[in-house]
Amino acid sequence: MPSIDLNADLGEGFGVWRMGDDAAMLRVVTSANIACGFHAGDPDIMARCLIEAKALGVAVGAHVSFPDLAGFGRRALPMSPAEIERAVAYQLGAAIAVARYVGHKITFVKAHGALANLAERDAEIASAIARAVVAVDPSLTMLAIARSAQVDACRCAKMRVAHEVFADRAYTAEGRLVSRSKPGAVIEDAPAIVARVLKMLETGAIVTRDGALLETPIDSICVHGDTPHAIDIACELRTALERAGWRLHAFAPRE
Repeated sequence: MPSIDLNADLGEGFGVWRMGDDAAMLRVVTSANIACGFHAGDPDIMARCLIEAKALGVAVGAHVSFPDLAGFGRRALPMSPAEIERAVAYQLGAAIAVARYVGHKITFVKAHGALANLAERDAEIASAIARAVVAVDPSLTMLAIARSAQVDACRCAKMRVAHEVFADRAYTAEGRLVSRSKPGAVIEDAPAIVARVLKMLETGAIVTRDGALLETPIDSICVHGDTPHAIDIACELRTALERAGWRLHAFAPRE
């Protein structure tokens, strides 16, 4: 039986403000990307998510971003690659420390928002993120956007990499994520999400918005927790995957 990972961005509240239903999503996914305090998250929220993930056997990763609480990490800040490298290292330190504090283990890293969008196509930024990860803990895996500069940067840094596709985000003809500023960038129709994910897994390819197939390894599928009916969509997708013969399991990295 083939296996596939289902991941979600979690811990994205701050103080009394909450984003999504972390407890419910942790019962659906097999990997959780935990915000490290720069775009969202604080010590209490991080610890709570990590404790719940450990209890449920969910793998956890550090979800690193630009230092942009006000913009939820979705604004590209004017930072140099060296500054980005240090910012990523800082966030990894926080995530690893809180995880160790609660008795769980950070096993991977995923870039968030504007940082991920830049690293998708900018080799210099992708390399800066990879250098930071290798410097802090070379055993960590990069959960990288499929067909991106991140994948190439990980190979150059001799990092483990897992290839990620998005269940609920549209792709351009070039295989890039459609900007959230564009209509149709986020897909909210559950049957459409299920159909395109099953097609991607069946064909081993990204499905672009014009129907083209772009070949790629697929190790993990991301579902967003901040969209309407996110939990229902994630549950429906997991059920459909299991019915199609897929075993849901945290991803195994590629060398």
